[in-house]
Amino acid sequence: MSSLLIESARTTLLDVPLIRPHKVAVTTITHQSFVIVRIRTADGIEGIGEAVVPGGPWWGGESIEGVKNLIDGYLAPLLTGRDASRVEQLARLLDRTFAGARFAKAAVEMALWDARGKALGVPLYELLGGLSRDAIPVTWALGAEPADVVIEEIEHRLDTGAHQSFKVKMGGADPADDVRRITTVAKTLAHRTSLRVDLNGTWDELAATRWLPELQDAGIEMIEQPVPAWNTAAMARLAQKLTIPLMADESLLTPQDAARLAQEGAADVFAVKVAKSGGLSAVQRITTIAETAGIPCHGGTTIESSIGTAASVHLFCAAPGISAGSELFGPLLLADDLVENPITYTDGELRPPRAPGLGVSLDEAKMAKYTRN
Repeated sequence: MSSLLIESARTTLLDVPLIRPHKVAVTTITHQSFVIVRIRTADGIEGIGEAVVPGGPWWGGESIEGVKNLIDGYLAPLLTGRDASRVEQLARLLDRTFAGARFAKAAVEMALWDARGKALGVPLYELLGGLSRDAIPVTWALGAEPADVVIEEIEHRLDTGAHQSFKVKMGGADPADDVRRITTVAKTLAHRTSLRVDLNGTWDELAATRWLPELQDAGIEMIEQPVPAWNTAAMARLAQKLTIPLMADESLLTPQDAARLAQEGAADVFAVKVAKSGGLSAVQRITTIAETAGIPCHGGTTIESSIGTAASVHLFCAAPGISAGSELFGPLLLADDLVENPITYTDGELRPPRAPGLGVSLDEAKMAKYTRN
């Protein structure tokens, strides 16, 4: 294998508009910001990675500007001169040296995996154990918009065959009004599709106990993170009350979180995301814990471009435990992409690229167009 000693790691900060505003519980996203990491090795191989936070620090506590500064000032100097092929070793070195910083670490580790795959001439999924599935279904997510707007968008996606399952954001309105909105959507579309909802931890246990049964009765198929991340005891009590699955997202960051949630019975499904857990290696460990406990995993998104989406779909199609579909709709929500060969979707499913590494290549013209001045 060629020499994979790291010569440099540089970053670029970009802003890409969305095709429409995406309204969540506490903000409305009109563009997505990315930090693109390029790791250059001694023999000229370049591995690329992507850091992305979903619409700012409201969700994960990290800003995209802070991520860039962390990589430039701390993570990159630590990696320079080390062997990029030792991905797991370097990921654990970053964890020992720097607390938190999961979004930044995920981007750096992604670039290391890309470099290693390119050096070996194999797609990333081969380095992650090989394919467990050829493709993964993709759920389309909608913001906390009025019922008629949500219905129109879902019907359009169903008519075009683009997606078969849908998730709607909640938590930005009074619970009674929010439930009425979702019930209207569910009843209107009951003959065509089923829905899941995501509250992003905005309700307290009292509200969740009062209103989640009504969502269940309306035909909602899954509830994601109804209460704050810290309140896993409430999650466990709610999971016992509901007959539909309860999915943990914000409560699940680390493999240790996965072990605790499984032990407490606090979720029926785990939402795993490369960015929130600090990299693909950590997500692999989470899925192994979940599979051991009999808990299926759902492949989540932080609204990545084709770069981060490629990394995720490699992992999500390789890991046996990610059996509850995915939500890798990020590139479809972007008005443009950052690669020459964007990820393609077929009949509501996504397949991993077959080229070495991540299987995508940067479009330098797009990089220049969207780089923040």
